[in-house]
Amino acid sequence: MRTPLMAGNWKMFKTPAETKAFFEKFLPLVATSTHADVAICPPFVDIAAAVDAAAGSRVGIGGQNCYWQNKEGAFTAEVTPAMLKAAGCTYVIIGHSERRQYFHETDETVLKRTKAALEAGLIPMVCVGELLEERESGRTNEVLATQFNGGIAGLTPEEFAKIVIAYEPVWAIGTGKVATPEIAQDTHKAIRDLVAAKFGAEAAAAVRILYGGSVKPDNVKGLMAKPDIDGALVGGAALKAEDFAGVVNF
Repeated sequence: MRTPLMAGNWKMFKTPAETKAFFEKFLPLVATSTHADVAICPPFVDIAAAVDAAAGSRVGIGGQNCYWQNKEGAFTAEVTPAMLKAAGCTYVIIGHSERRQYFHETDETVLKRTKAALEAGLIPMVCVGELLEERESGRTNEVLATQFNGGIAGLTPEEFAKIVIAYEPVWAIGTGKVATPEIAQDTHKAIRDLVAAKFGAEAAAAVRILYGGSVKPDNVKGLMAKPDIDGALVGGAALKAEDFAGVVNF
């Protein structure tokens, strides 16, 4: 059995004070929820506040990105995975579609960041996903195979066993659109088949694959009922304590 993971990606929202206020509301709402792992990935400036606020709870904190090496150096504005780990993080998001689309991250840099994160002892949540035109032209599985084979397929089996995959249809991120449970299930199954072909059936059965794209309390239950969907990477709904609690408590 794969333990579900509900992860909130705050993107470029919230100050440290707002982070503290969020956790004061959120933690009581999920205090009795033990059926899923929970993570929140705030902006870098909020990590210390989030770690302090989540202390003693089941909520893990993560970064939204990291540099591709742990050696310190002259790379202005970058943060090493080791720094995230030292700050109290458990997770890190890697290869989010917004990072790929707006900041030109590639499958190659996704692999390098993933390896560096694993070296630092973090759990990488590695993202893959297609654009609307790629979905409409029937190229979804082709795009996912390219991202997978050009990126995380370069991990060793031992490294791969420590990651989480997040499927994010780019057309569903922040748009209010969401893949139907059936579409999401079909695509998650296709990703699991890619894993099986590269790393074997046991690895495919063990890896957690999250769905990301306008997940809300009113649609999460249908998604989570599907056998290959193991949780969610949540954007907008993770910014409000009540909404994210509704997702966690599916």
